[in-house]
Amino acid sequence: MFIQTEATPNPATLKFLPGRPVLPDGSLDIRDERSAEKSPLAQALFAINDVSSVFFGSDFISVTKKAGEWQHLKPAILGAIMEHFSSGNPILIAGETGAAGDDSEEFFAPDDAETVETIKELLETRVRPAVAGDGGDITFRGFRDGTLFVTMKGSCSGCPSSTATLKNGIQNLMRHFVPEVRSVEQI
Repeated sequence: MFIQTEATPNPATLKFLPGRPVLPDGSLDIRDERSAEKSPLAQALFAINDVSSVFFGSDFISVTKKAGEWQHLKPAILGAIMEHFSSGNPILIAGETGAAGDDSEEFFAPDDAETVETIKELLETRVRPAVAGDGGDITFRGFRDGTLFVTMKGSCSGCPSSTATLKNGIQNLMRHFVPEVRSVEQI
């Protein structure tokens, strides 16, 4: 098995591409060891010193470190990923899902339903693929009074350039295609 690695805009995060599906339905952001209980692979990754979070995308795994050098952490992470996929074990324990519960609670006024549908389509077709390319994900959370609320996950969460991505990239795109959007904020 050959696992590719890619740098992300967040220097504390590396993206690992195992060359096979990871989490085909949704994504999962695991921020601590307790939350890792839903995934054997996340448990193995959190067992490595200095791993602070794990993110599963459709075909990649992003790992964020607390400290340490990638040259020392990367071999252990690659070994854990390779061992997991070789074992044939599932990514998630039976009954668990990739969707985080709080992400499903959307808010917007019924009058804004058509605008929200356009926003979601743009997020899905233009923004999410770009964000996934950097080892993260973005989800719609709400729309109120001209402000679009999103959640950024994976390498995008805590990334030094995430504010620039939100304001210069996503906000400008949304304003261009959906004039009702005046600003974009991260929840």
